[in-house]
Amino acid sequence: MKKQLFYIFVFLTVVGFAQNPLVKAEIDTTNIRIGEQFNLKVSVDAVANVILPKLILNGLEIVDSTKVDTIKKSLVRKYTLTGFDSGAFYIPKQQIFIENQAYLTDSLLVNVATIAIDTTKVKKFPIKAIKAEPYVFDDYKMYIYVLLAALAIIGFWIYWFVIRKRKETLEEEPVYKALPPYEEAMYRLNELDEKLLWQNNKIKEYYSELTEIVRGYIERELNVPALENTTDEVLEMIKDFKKANTIVTSEETIDKLKALLQEADLVKFAKSKPLALEIEEDRKDAQSIVSNLKPKPIIEENDELE
Repeated sequence: MKKQLFYIFVFLTVVGFAQNPLVKAEIDTTNIRIGEQFNLKVSVDAVANVILPKLILNGLEIVDSTKVDTIKKSLVRKYTLTGFDSGAFYIPKQQIFIENQAYLTDSLLVNVATIAIDTTKVKKFPIKAIKAEPYVFDDYKMYIYVLLAALAIIGFWIYWFVIRKRKETLEEEPVYKALPPYEEAMYRLNELDEKLLWQNNKIKEYYSELTEIVRGYIERELNVPALENTTDEVLEMIKDFKKANTIVTSEETIDKLKALLQEADLVKFAKSKPLALEIEEDRKDAQSIVSNLKPKPIIEENDELE
């Protein structure tokens, strides 16, 4: 029973993969010399549901191939082959499917022969010395890069230790003379007017700089940390100086200072937006504060005796 099944399987295999006139593979020569080319043509007498395989070779190489061409209800594909080793090489059977049925082409034998060389007729030449290759940029680029780096270091050294020091020696440092507190405050107030901050809707920046000028004047003139202290602390210090009779000012000036600093705090922290007339009035008050808030002059004993 097992033998019968085996024979049936072999029969079906032979029938399924039998050679068939529907497929054919042929070459234009069976003998070539090493490096010569020959042509292989695979043809199929059908055009529908045909699958051509990828050509697999052993010892031979594909030089070129054409696309599948249709000729009179047949498919044809041509290959240009060659061989670079001597010997006999088979082009194996190629399996082609037609309507899901497998068919095999014939295997083909190709002989690749070597080229005979008559050494007695070959002219002999002496062995030539190795020819040096011409120099190119890559042969020098490392030296060029090192040279450029060295020049850069030398140039930097000359600039840093020679030219820069010479400039420092020749150039004299400018001498700035600090203005007295009142003159500095008036100068900065005029500068603030020229910036046109509040006119360009930069009210917060305007009041910050305006109060900074007034606080800076108080700090320099009275020698107190007015820039660092809060509004209440600055006003408390001014009142203490007033009570101690160490400054020359009036209650009206102190009230103007209080109103100006409080208005600035509202603008900076509460996003208040005073009117143009109020801003102009605060500018006048700032100048009035600077002009009417001064330390009491020290009267020496000799002056009192006189």
